[in-house]
Amino acid sequence: MAKKIKDKKRDSIDFGKSRIDPLFNSIFYPTLLSMVFASFFTVADGIFVGQGVGSNALAAINIVSPLFLITTGTALMFGVGVSVVASIHLAQGNNKAANINITQAFHVATLLMVIIAVTVYFFRIPFLRLMGSSDALLPLCQDYLLTILPGCICIIIQMIGTFVIRLDGSPKFAASLEIFPGLLNIFLDWLFVFPMQMGIAGSGIASSISCAAAAVMVIWYLFFLARTVRIFRLKLSITSLYLTARNVGYMVRSGFSSMLGELAMSTMLLTGNYIFIRELGEDGVAAFSVACYLYPIVFMVNNAVAQSAQPIISFNYGAGNRYRVRRAFRVSLSTATICGVLATTFLTLFAKPLVGLFLQAGTNAYEVAIAGLPLFAYSAIFFAMNVAIIGYYQSTEQNMRATLCMLFRGLIFLVPAFITMPMFISPQGMWLAVPVTECMTLGVILLTDKGIISR
Repeated sequence: MAKKIKDKKRDSIDFGKSRIDPLFNSIFYPTLLSMVFASFFTVADGIFVGQGVGSNALAAINIVSPLFLITTGTALMFGVGVSVVASIHLAQGNNKAANINITQAFHVATLLMVIIAVTVYFFRIPFLRLMGSSDALLPLCQDYLLTILPGCICIIIQMIGTFVIRLDGSPKFAASLEIFPGLLNIFLDWLFVFPMQMGIAGSGIASSISCAAAAVMVIWYLFFLARTVRIFRLKLSITSLYLTARNVGYMVRSGFSSMLGELAMSTMLLTGNYIFIRELGEDGVAAFSVACYLYPIVFMVNNAVAQSAQPIISFNYGAGNRYRVRRAFRVSLSTATICGVLATTFLTLFAKPLVGLFLQAGTNAYEVAIAGLPLFAYSAIFFAMNVAIIGYYQSTEQNMRATLCMLFRGLIFLVPAFITMPMFISPQGMWLAVPVTECMTLGVILLTDKGIISR
C-alpha cells in the first residue's frame, strides 16, 4: 500500500505515447526552473563578491571559472551520454543494461573528477597562470580555487543525477537538485561574505557546501525513491572492466559535444580574459566577468530546452518512431528561438541595472561593462538555435555532426574572432567576438544540413 501511494505521488511520464507538446512542457518547466536556480548559483557568487569584496575579487573568480566549466563539461558529457544510451535501452525494454550504464557513468565520472581536482591542487600556481592570472590577482585566485575543489567533485554527482532522475520520470525532483542548493548557496554567500567577512574564500566554501547538499539528495533518491533506475555493484574482473571501458566509450561519444559546449565557454573565458587584460587591464577583466556571469543564465535556459527534448527524442529514436522525433525537435527549436530573442532583449534593455548588481556605479570597470554588454547580448539569439540543433544531433546519435558544430563555436571560429576583431574595431570587437562566432556556426549548420529547420 505504501508503495502504491508513493508511486501515485511520483511524476507520471510516458515518453513513447504522451502527446509531445504537453510532454515537453511537463519536463521543460521544472527543468527551466532548476536551470535558472543553477544560474543564480553562479550569479550569487559574483554579486556578493563584487559588492562585498571588490572588482579584483570578481576578476579572480572569472580567472578560476574555467575549472567550473571543465567540471560541468565532464558531468554533461557523462550525463547526456548515459541519458541517450539508457533511453534507447529502456525503449527496447532492456532495463538491466540501462542501469549498468548509469552505474558506470557515476563511478567513472567521479573518479575522473577526483584525479582532475588532485592534479589542480598540486599544480595550482601553473594552472592559475595558464588561466591568465596576473600577480595582483593570484592570491585571490588561490583562496577561491582551494575552497571550490571539493565542490567540483560533488557537481559531477549532482549533474549526472539530474539526467538520471529525469529519465526515471521525476523531473520535479530533478529540478529540486538545483533549486534547493541554489537557495542554500545564496544564503551562505551572504552569510560568509558579509556578516562573517570571510571574503572570496567564503564564497567558495558556500559553493562547495551547496554542491555537497545536492550530491546527498541524488544519493538519497537513487537508494530510496528510484522507480526504474538502480545502482549496481560493478565487478572488478577483466571482462567487467573491458565492458565498462566499452560502454563508457560509447557514452563519451554520445555526450562529447556537450562537454565541448562547456569547453567552448571555457575557451571564451580564457581567451577573453587574455584579450581584455591585455587591452584594458584588471578593469577590463572585471567588466568582461559581468557578461560571463550573465551568459550562463542564457546557456542554462537554452540547455533546459535541449535537455527537456533529449529523453523524448532519444526514447522515440530508439523505438523507431520518426514522427515523434521530428515533432519534439520542432517544439524544442521554436522554444529555444523564443528564449533567445527574449534573452537578447532583456540583456540589452536592462544592461545598467544588471551591471550594477556586480560593480559599483562610476568605476571604470562599470563603464566598460555598460558599453559592452548590449553588444555581447546579440549572441543569445544564435546561441539558442545552435544549442537546440546540437541537442537534436546528440539525441539521434549524430555524434560527429554535434562535435563539429561545437568545435566551430568553441574553437575554430571563437579564438580567431577574439584575436582579430579588436584589431579592426576596439573595444567593440572584443564584445562582438562571441555573437559573430555563434552566427557563423549557425550559418555552417544551415549550409551543411539544409533540411534541419524543416524537420
